[in-house]
Amino acid sequence: MSGIGSRIREERERLGLTQRVFGEIGGVEPNAQGKYESGERTPKADYLAAVAARGADVLYILTGVRTPTPLGHLSQVEERVLGCYRVLQQEDQDALHRLVTTLATQSAVIASKIKPSAVAS
Repeated sequence: MSGIGSRIREERERLGLTQRVFGEIGGVEPNAQGKYESGERTPKADYLAAVAARGADVLYILTGVRTPTPLGHLSQVEERVLGCYRVLQQEDQDALHRLVTTLATQSAVIASKIKPSAVAS
């Protein structure tokens, strides 16, 4: 499998999300998410916009080229976190990566369960 479908799956896995949760974020049923990942169907712009808002790299999904993160756009907190990360030993970097991935996954799951109407009240 290559192309957009495999890159959608790769981004979903990078974010640590299941097909069901990623599909919910994109506003599609789980079977549609599966068809996107298998290359049977092509996602629409509203799906791509929704998953991009949750951290998917849509430039990568569409082109295979990662969106560069300009270092000049990091906040002071992000710069400090990155600086601390870089001085850690590899095993500690790996542990931190697992922790952050787990936290991001839980945050996405919780956010996907909150309906927009509940936020507005």
